[in-house]
Amino acid sequence: MDGNHFVDGRGQPVRLLGVNRSGTEYVCMDGRGTFDGPDDAASIGAMAAWHINAVRIPLNEDCWLGINGAPAAYSGTNYREAIVTYVGRLHDAGLFAIVDLHWSAQGTLPADGRTGQGRQMADRDHAPAFWRSVATVFRSDPAVVFDLFNEPHDISWDCWLNGCLTSDATGSWQVAGFQSLVDAVRSTGARNPVLVAGNRWSGDLRGWPHGVHDPAHQLAASWHVYSPGPRLDSLRDLVVRPVAGSYPVVASEFGEKDCARGWVENFMNWADDAGISYLAWTWDTWPDCGNPVLITSYEGTPTAYGAGVRDHLVALWRASAPTRVLTPLQADAPLLALGVAFIVLGLAGLAALLVIGRRIRSARRSRRVAIT
Repeated sequence: MDGNHFVDGRGQPVRLLGVNRSGTEYVCMDGRGTFDGPDDAASIGAMAAWHINAVRIPLNEDCWLGINGAPAAYSGTNYREAIVTYVGRLHDAGLFAIVDLHWSAQGTLPADGRTGQGRQMADRDHAPAFWRSVATVFRSDPAVVFDLFNEPHDISWDCWLNGCLTSDATGSWQVAGFQSLVDAVRSTGARNPVLVAGNRWSGDLRGWPHGVHDPAHQLAASWHVYSPGPRLDSLRDLVVRPVAGSYPVVASEFGEKDCARGWVENFMNWADDAGISYLAWTWDTWPDCGNPVLITSYEGTPTAYGAGVRDHLVALWRASAPTRVLTPLQADAPLLALGVAFIVLGLAGLAALLVIGRRIRSARRSRRVAIT
């Protein structure tokens, strides 16, 4: 990273444009394998044919660490080697990899679909150890980015940063704040870029980075945005774009939940102009618009929504579009314009009040003259 943008091996600005490859967060706990669908070079080639340059790989805490009853055949060393092999295949295809902590659970609870999915935040029991292990494995690979936790939600910003005691249906447990996860990564000597997600299911970047400090200065914002959905999308010019003036911003999940493509086309055009990276959810084939999928087969046949993503990426490739890097002034332009509009409205209101005041004073003088 260099300032507010990523750089490639030649030091040139680059955005991460790609897809999520869901499955590695849940299949291992089901005892069915490591991947949901193929993981060979041909399947990666089908993704690369869309002219992406990055793939986000959701990980399971228990499967990586080999704890809490994760099936031995698909956890611990076996799981880690499968992920490392897959990352190597991505690199062979010229693709960056993002690995994220997606499913997790505290104590002896399994990180499965019942107690590991959709947690409020990373757990202090295992998440720091998870990231020390992941960082140790990939610290010599600058083409791997660490997404420290998928979707924080229903916690305070102080808890988000520093950790806290929280409770949910599984009981009371200790949260690991983002600062402890950054510290865990850096304790290994790894200098890979780290993504830190906003609050409210990663949809809220107001005030980001809220005090998170990275001694390696390789900190980027992770943002999730779906339509329709309560992801503060309407504030993207006033909240997300200003962040992009100082830090790289990655929409590490985005998608359209109506099986259409109109919103994603508008979103990607906006992100291109703002210099923001984006990875669509998801390169899988389950038939569910509400959990949007890009394809109907692993050969790369797109859904209607997926065709919108594919066509946009192909158009960028054909145009050899340069990576836009915003200056702080460009990033803040919509916010400044809104401020100017408020000032103009305020001045107009003040002028109107002065006119009204003059008229009232004039009317009073006229009444006094009439009386005398």
